[in-house]
Amino acid sequence: MNRPRELNATLVNELKALLGERATSARGICEQHGKDESHFPYAPPDAVVFPHTTEEVRDVVNICRRHQIPMIPYGVGTSLEGHILAVKGGVCVDLSQMNKVLAVHEADLDAVVQAGVTRKQLNDHIRHTGLFFPIDPGADATIGGMSATRASGTNAVRYGTMRENVLSLTVVLADGRIIKTARRAKKSAAGYDLTRLFVGSEGTLGIITEITVKLYAVQEAMSAAVCAFDTVEGCTRTVIQTIQAGVPVARCEIVDATAISCINKYNKTDYRVAPTLFFEFHGSQASVVEQAEAVQEIARENGGMDFQWATKAEERTRLWEARHNFYFAGLQLRPGCRAISTDVCVPISRLAECVSETMKDVAGYLCPVPLAGHVGDGNFHLMFLVDPAKPEELELAKSFNKRLVERALAMEGTCTGEHGIGLGKQDWLRAELGEAVDLMRDIKRLFDPDNLMNPGKVVPL
Repeated sequence: MNRPRELNATLVNELKALLGERATSARGICEQHGKDESHFPYAPPDAVVFPHTTEEVRDVVNICRRHQIPMIPYGVGTSLEGHILAVKGGVCVDLSQMNKVLAVHEADLDAVVQAGVTRKQLNDHIRHTGLFFPIDPGADATIGGMSATRASGTNAVRYGTMRENVLSLTVVLADGRIIKTARRAKKSAAGYDLTRLFVGSEGTLGIITEITVKLYAVQEAMSAAVCAFDTVEGCTRTVIQTIQAGVPVARCEIVDATAISCINKYNKTDYRVAPTLFFEFHGSQASVVEQAEAVQEIARENGGMDFQWATKAEERTRLWEARHNFYFAGLQLRPGCRAISTDVCVPISRLAECVSETMKDVAGYLCPVPLAGHVGDGNFHLMFLVDPAKPEELELAKSFNKRLVERALAMEGTCTGEHGIGLGKQDWLRAELGEAVDLMRDIKRLFDPDNLMNPGKVVPL
């Protein structure tokens, strides 16, 4: 891709005058910030800055705007669609050192954090309060990055996504203004909903620096379970019937036999090698038992076998660590290869059909294709492994993904349940939303007329 001229010495000197050693153009640091977990070619920025406050971010924005240099917000680099790649060069604004929990309002069930606070850091900070933050995408991502990509994860079936759990944002706009999108009230009818606009904007409209998030009370009882099935269809039927029956499961995850085999090898576990559901139940002691018994009966009718229970905190942690390690476990199928992770989501009533057709489609792929997903809300992923030295493998994986997305859209689903658009799904955004994409482009032009905020992502100008 075409990149602008190299950063001039004046700009670099201005950044260093502002931030000292927290501004650098060192090659190693730039290269580190030019890659994420996606399959896209590395694209390092020309400089990296590490601000500590919203005001410092504003000053960086003003410097870059004067020099017409792109800015790319960065959390911890765990994105899967190339969100943080500096495809037009520019300055990477690494927010990881903005990692303070600014306030915890226990009585109001919310907290205010800087963008670089990670989800685990926040939960460790509030552990003594009896509250927790539920959004869990697997990686220990930053709250700012999770807001920018509208992340969700394993708990979304009960607690929702970042869209439902962000109350307010502080954002630095492309023109240097600092805005706060809302107050801490749990609801408001005051004007346009700017909070929802910036949640999921992927750094293309402004740089998120502070976030007010909802917190929840830790439940009296929590119990997890693993259940193997004869077929993937048995798994998906169990999920659909559980949701339709109104059982309030907190987590409901699927992994197929290929994925569970990888997980066993990577985590030294011994789960049955078969299509498997992972569950978690939250509530009172009585309600957790009631939920679990109801799901176990539904599973049994669909071929479910040998429920394995995990009631102790350390047992549940070990179970969910195994599931969260799916991505890194899957990479062991073809060492040295890069992963292309798909991310469709369909209405729950179409889940079984979509998964079944997809599994038939990938049966003849050049290597095993693991499947996993947050099927409690209709979202599932495939992992295609491609040899970077063989471009034909990348094209083959893309063709499979194309059919998968077309299948999901035909079922009134979406091309991305949680990973976002980034570089990889811009064509599918148009296929999914049509002329609404033109309105998004108009919004981008309004907020960022010079196209300096994470250019090339979502709706490039």
